[in-house]
Amino acid sequence: MIRTRTDLHRWSAANAHGRHMHEAVDLLRQAADAADPAWLLPVVEKAIASAVRVILRADDSSGIIGDAIRGLLELHAQVARNASPAASKLVPWLIRFQFDGTQDFFSIDIADYAPALGPDGLALYKARLAEIAAGLGPEPTDEQERSSLAGRLTEPEAHQQATRDRHTRFVLEENARRLAVTARDVDAIIATHVRDRKVAAWLQDTAEALAEIGEADLAIDWAKQAADFDGGHQALQAAGYWCDLLALHRPDHEAAARLEVFRRWPSSSTAERLRRASGQAWPVHRDEVLDTLAHSPRDAVAFAQHHLGDVNLAWTLAHNLGLTDTHTWAQLADAYEKVDPLGVLPVLRELVLVDLRDADARGYRHAARRLGRMRRLAAGTDQASGVDELIAALRDEHRRRPRLQREFDTAGLP
Repeated sequence: MIRTRTDLHRWSAANAHGRHMHEAVDLLRQAADAADPAWLLPVVEKAIASAVRVILRADDSSGIIGDAIRGLLELHAQVARNASPAASKLVPWLIRFQFDGTQDFFSIDIADYAPALGPDGLALYKARLAEIAAGLGPEPTDEQERSSLAGRLTEPEAHQQATRDRHTRFVLEENARRLAVTARDVDAIIATHVRDRKVAAWLQDTAEALAEIGEADLAIDWAKQAADFDGGHQALQAAGYWCDLLALHRPDHEAAARLEVFRRWPSSSTAERLRRASGQAWPVHRDEVLDTLAHSPRDAVAFAQHHLGDVNLAWTLAHNLGLTDTHTWAQLADAYEKVDPLGVLPVLRELVLVDLRDADARGYRHAARRLGRMRRLAAGTDQASGVDELIAALRDEHRRRPRLQREFDTAGLP
């Protein structure tokens, strides 16, 4: 179910085989509950080796085969913990999988294998990593890196070796980070995760690693440093993690933190997180949130509609704030139609005109469907003739667009 001679360069064939691989993974998971783990471990290792050979010649654009391999790797760590194999066998497998050059896009987490390896096995593993690191020599300077890239055509072998060395260093660094977590060594975690402090994400990585070993106070501190790094998207993500840590460990501080985050990055998402954290105190912040979001009509309308559940408020904000985002208008019209069916006709008319702005078959279909919807809403009212007049005017204006005319015909428009 994992091995195959089928040509997997076609996307559909790769997806089909990937589904078979997932069935195989499920069977192995079932075996893990009953079979002797010492017998099952080499079976899983053979499955992983075969699966890697398969993906190297497959179009795995959908990621189905890759997900199956990740499932096998997760199972391998589980079975290894149960089997407790000799470190002299497990360590070489872990090293080969990461460093033999067969693949460079799947990784293992040594922390998952620590129970199986034990102290002596971990020492052996570290010794093998040290040997690999020693064989690399000094890390190249930025100038040497640029020279390697410049020589990828004139000196392909040297460039390929530099690429392999770069990947090896990357894997060694990741192992150093995970070994620090395994050892629960705070100083080592900070040293390996924070790196050169150049990006907020590395500070968040430090916080996550510290949280993993139960150092909540330190994790909160490092997450706050990441959130304060700058105003970029990584800092925003770190700010969310900081608030999550507070919710878990210092719940009384979460609402104030969410308010701080909203003020720095006002959006419908940060507003909703503040609303949830505020609980009964939400009315205290409501006016400030709506006033702040008014600078971004899309966020203001989305917050009112999707998070406050107030369609009337969202409708009012959309008109008063001059909302121009067509996707948001379309969603709002869908919801407001239940409140005032005829009230959405002007909005649908504007959306139709946007659909027809460019010669595009998809836009034509959307316009035809919206016009059909307008006719249904207006049927039997004094608005019906106006909708039909709009359709007639559009047919005449775009009479040289035969595809548009066909879409109108298909939708049953007059």
